[in-house]
Amino acid sequence: MRKLIRFFVRNIPRPWLIRFSKLFSLLIRPFYIGNKVECPVCKNHFRKFLPYGNKAGVNRLCPVCLSLERHRLMWIFLKDHSDFFTKPAKVLHIAPEQPFYKRFRKSQNLDYTTGDLVSPLADIHFDIMDIPLPENTYDWVICNHVLEHVVNDIEAMKQILKILKPGGKAIMQVPINYTYTETHEDLSITDPKERERVFGQYDHVRWHGLDYPERIKKAGFKVIPFHIKEHLNSDQIERYRLDTREILFIAQKID
Repeated sequence: MRKLIRFFVRNIPRPWLIRFSKLFSLLIRPFYIGNKVECPVCKNHFRKFLPYGNKAGVNRLCPVCLSLERHRLMWIFLKDHSDFFTKPAKVLHIAPEQPFYKRFRKSQNLDYTTGDLVSPLADIHFDIMDIPLPENTYDWVICNHVLEHVVNDIEAMKQILKILKPGGKAIMQVPINYTYTETHEDLSITDPKERERVFGQYDHVRWHGLDYPERIKKAGFKVIPFHIKEHLNSDQIERYRLDTREILFIAQKID
């Protein structure tokens, strides 16, 4: 299973992975029946999660809603530690994620729009480096695991800042290399194999380091960190299979 998933992630274009993921999920579920881990997004429990990623890391992917650690972390924050699901809000979801987009669309309080360059889940298509939407429009912008792909991540964040209302919030998580104090980027590297060697994935142009919150601030945001260890005990963290190293950075547009 690890080798199969690794092959798919490495070789199948993301739009096609999205199209066939539901069928894959239905076929694989019976093999994961159990109650050792639980997904807080879809509320299902299993003997373990699926492997996932270029290196097929074990016990990561929910067989039903396809959530990963970052999705489960964000869901816990939005549901239990914010007004996202209780207050009327206009939301833009860039690069919409499968565990979320149907649930967000069904939420009566959300005026929800999805956007992406190529994703089949997107309502509108645009380049994040030049977002063609009105300023001061959205209460929330969600844009996860996108900024490691773009030429200028800070400029992309400034585009998101522009379309947020004053006081609006953005969640812009990225893969972080915890061994790097500073972000490492090199746009001259274009060979997919070399990018994978240097940045961890064939289509990444940088490894964000521990300075990532400072990069968010450089774009003009206030940063509010959310540490899961301050809100869940160790048993809950293990059951949900969360990464305790990951901090959710909520970026807020200053009034």
